[in-house]
Amino acid sequence: MLTRAAVVLAATVALVACGSQNAPAPAGARLATTSTQAAAAPTGVRLQPVARFNQPVYLTAPAGQGRRVFVVEQPGVIRVIRSGRTLQRPFLDIRSQVTSGGEQGLLGLAFARDYATSGRFYVYFTGRDQRQWVVEYRRSTLDRADPSSARTLMRMVDPEPNHNGGMLNVGRDGMLYIGTGDGGGANDQHGSRGNGQNLGSLLGKLLRINPRASGGRSYTVPRDNPFFNIAGHRGEIWDYGLRNPWRWSFDRRTGDLTIGDVGQDQIEEVDFRPAGRTGGVNFGWRVFEGNRHNLDGPLSGTVGPVITHRHSDGWCSITGGYVVRDPRLPGLDGRYVYGDFCRGTINVAQLRAGGATGDRALGVAKVPELSSFGEDGLGRVYVVSLAGPVYRLAPR
Repeated sequence: MLTRAAVVLAATVALVACGSQNAPAPAGARLATTSTQAAAAPTGVRLQPVARFNQPVYLTAPAGQGRRVFVVEQPGVIRVIRSGRTLQRPFLDIRSQVTSGGEQGLLGLAFARDYATSGRFYVYFTGRDQRQWVVEYRRSTLDRADPSSARTLMRMVDPEPNHNGGMLNVGRDGMLYIGTGDGGGANDQHGSRGNGQNLGSLLGKLLRINPRASGGRSYTVPRDNPFFNIAGHRGEIWDYGLRNPWRWSFDRRTGDLTIGDVGQDQIEEVDFRPAGRTGGVNFGWRVFEGNRHNLDGPLSGTVGPVITHRHSDGWCSITGGYVVRDPRLPGLDGRYVYGDFCRGTINVAQLRAGGATGDRALGVAKVPELSSFGEDGLGRVYVVSLAGPVYRLAPR
């Protein structure tokens, strides 16, 4: 029988494929460096239990919403916590449409910026056809979605059941950003150079679309996307060279982008790009795993990670988090919290373009099977365990 750790989602099994043993990249081949200088950990923080769920993989809420948070369960259910109480009736139940198990399932949820008036939200899931679906729904009431409102935005062919990405976010610009994995297998093996470096593929990317239907199309490609209307390139691509960006986030105050990209068999990484930059950034996979040269290189001009951790130190599958903006946690303000599925330890670091400082354990209890972090409409940060519990970072 498989252990629970063997039936994890997109962020957790990505380490199983074997990697190459190539020499490190030449100096200067990457544009970012990593610094993990020790610093005093913030004090006065604890994990406050919130509720338990069935294989939870994410938590989020509409902007400004202080009463409700929404929890995504991998088998295909979204549940509502209203005023601290979990409602018995699901917000949305699409289990009949979802393939769940391993790294597949209902993986992501995001709310439109005008959700308060439009009721529009988006989900990302692995369908019964083994493809990755991005679907728009509308709510029926504040506590219930309308299942009949489903409108498919994207359906992506995915050659293998692992490395599915799954994270969705709506940016300040109102565009829908979609994180996709590289299609699975070791060394991004599909195609002549894999999918991550293939600008004709949607896989191994951060995509950016306008989710509004227009001209008979289910979505449109923004004209300011870096590869808009370029022959042989998918205009939906914003950034590329990713392996499995399982959990990534925008800083709610600055708009900075931080990506936890799951490594292969040696290195986990955190990527960072400040707000205001244009797209088209190449984060380097499959040429690089972290700062380690992996295949087909050297490839100059890629942007390296700001944080790396090695499997030899107990890391196996990075779980990207959030820059904390909770006014009740002033000691964490502006600091990035993240973790790892195997270690269960929550880390904290100060990020900047080109590096990070103060990367160390936060000093709270470990969270077994740390599948995700989440942020509610007021900026409070949550920690999610695939084993069931959900916690909130709270003042001690």
